[in-house]
Amino acid sequence: MSDERLDALAETARNRGLKLVRSRVRTPGKRRFGKVGLTDPSGKPVFGMDAKGPTASPEDAEHFLRNLGAKDWGASLDVAVMPRKRKTKPKREAANDAEPELVAPATARSKPKAEPKPPPAPKIRAVKPGDAAELTKLIHYLGHEIDEKSVRKNIRALAKLKEEPLVATIGKRVVGLCGVHKTVTIHRDAPLGRITILVVDEKAHGLGLGRMLVDAAEQWCRKQGCKLIEVTSNDRRAEAHAFYRHMGYERTSIRFFKKL
Repeated sequence: MSDERLDALAETARNRGLKLVRSRVRTPGKRRFGKVGLTDPSGKPVFGMDAKGPTASPEDAEHFLRNLGAKDWGASLDVAVMPRKRKTKPKREAANDAEPELVAPATARSKPKAEPKPPPAPKIRAVKPGDAAELTKLIHYLGHEIDEKSVRKNIRALAKLKEEPLVATIGKRVVGLCGVHKTVTIHRDAPLGRITILVVDEKAHGLGLGRMLVDAAEQWCRKQGCKLIEVTSNDRRAEAHAFYRHMGYERTSIRFFKKL
């Protein structure tokens, strides 16, 4: 990507309250050459950053700003330009009698093309046992090793607890998953709500499904009497951290775990 396009990308990031960080590697072929990343004004990673610096291509950063952040961070990079209307000159009538226009018979006239059907709108619903196969693929995307049989077993167990996960669908295809849980603790005056997992199919990014799933999870927790909702996210998922912060979530603790 040329310097002019990188400057334009940096300006787009600033318009969304972000900062474009460029790699300091100047030798072509070396790792991180030409890479960029995005941070918030305080320097916290938002996209394409790790502990050593930028990791994303300029095209990926442009895609993030245009599609994933279009609704939340501001206008997209595309600028619509209205075409100019051309002035039409009045037709001159011939001096002699004009010949009658030939009209094609009805059978020869072309039929108007049918307009394509709009894609089905995304929907949120409770999970079904038949979703196990597609959910297993989504769970693997997050790095959790589990088979379809175990996922189906967990769906039945959660149904008995009335804590069915929420799924996002487009038509008949499951493209998103959000787990919900309610727990009572000794130190709180109300149950604690928790998002146990949140994942959206890569092919369905940019449609606002993550926001729809989180909104549905918060509604579920309110109905359960929860006054607080929490979510954990892996340290390496900077994009997810930026998403949760933009949804109003605050980082308040560090998570520890131990295998038993």
